[in-house]
Amino acid sequence: MIPAALLGASCTSAATGDSEVVAVPSDGTPVELEAGSPFSARAYLNLTEGWAVAVEPGTGNLLITEKGGTAKYYNPATGEDWPVSGLPPVSYGGQGGLGDVAFAPDYASSGMVYLTWAQAAGPQPAGGEPMRRAAAARGRLLCAAGSCEIVGLTEIWHQQPMIASAGHFSHKLLFSPDGRYLYLTSGERMQGDPAQSLSTNLGKLLRLNLDGTPAEGNPFAAQGGVTAQIWSYGHRNLLGIDFAPDGRLWELEHGPRGGDELNLITPGANYGWPVRSNGNDYDGDDIPDHTADDGFAKPAIFWDPVIAPGDMLFYRGSLFPQFRGQVLIAAMSSVQSIVQVRVDSAAGTATEVARYRFPQRLRSLAEAADGSLWVVEDGPRGRLLHLTPAD
Repeated sequence: MIPAALLGASCTSAATGDSEVVAVPSDGTPVELEAGSPFSARAYLNLTEGWAVAVEPGTGNLLITEKGGTAKYYNPATGEDWPVSGLPPVSYGGQGGLGDVAFAPDYASSGMVYLTWAQAAGPQPAGGEPMRRAAAARGRLLCAAGSCEIVGLTEIWHQQPMIASAGHFSHKLLFSPDGRYLYLTSGERMQGDPAQSLSTNLGKLLRLNLDGTPAEGNPFAAQGGVTAQIWSYGHRNLLGIDFAPDGRLWELEHGPRGGDELNLITPGANYGWPVRSNGNDYDGDDIPDHTADDGFAKPAIFWDPVIAPGDMLFYRGSLFPQFRGQVLIAAMSSVQSIVQVRVDSAAGTATEVARYRFPQRLRSLAEAADGSLWVVEDGPRGRLLHLTPAD
């Protein structure tokens, strides 16, 4: 089988393994942004509930998932977008559907991609909410003649237990900088209490081998089972995860009514949900705020009112020097902005720097090799945006 990186290179004249030069067509629709924005934006694709975007190593082409169960492979140099087959059947509804996508660390040679989705599993009730869980799989991406296929898709992980809920799947993917480990976020499925239980993998950040098995050296590895997967716990709905340039791992999650939080991750630490939160329940019931002596890891920064984060990354490029080494957050609430945050890993603190407003809610973002940004708008009439510095 020929990896998609090689096939994509033959179509775009980009050499596999080289840093790509993103040649964006001139016919992208300009997007009007607020005065003083550091971004110039153009729209290139219409998306139906776009959920995640990943940049293919070597070619700069994009793989974009849509929540309803479809995906597109997009070539910025030609403006072509190809359908992707070989996807898993998804349990669509609420927050469930097709989720994250990531190219394997050895993608140039293996052609392997990873996917997550909401899966209906086990005996299903005759009526009411179906039993669902998040799942992850990997397979080879092959592209030719105007279409792509994921071949040999094999499930490597799923949430335990199944829950009759349509929310808080999380299922974000991230590889360690050395390419040895897969970090995966697992939401608490709107149940609260499982986040504090080490007998489930709900409400947890997990560290796995690339085949989905628990990684050696995890904090609770000696206990076996799903407990051996756990890297940190006490989380709610984890929708952002990335390594800082200094190698420290950060995580971003939704609070309830208030209390969205950015956390510096310590292996084995308990981040408090649902015992502590800097927000309150949706029914108005008070949840005790974090205090210095509560025994839980504290957020580096929290938001009340919420920003409803959809994704985050640490910016590493040079095209936007003012962002280098800082966090950029795709925000989905009425904020509908890219939120810029400066972090201090030594102190475990963070400070919001600015918000850059966009016309629609933002769901996902990715950095291209040239330092430009690709952004997926949220919702049934979203678009793929390309961001470069303002003129």
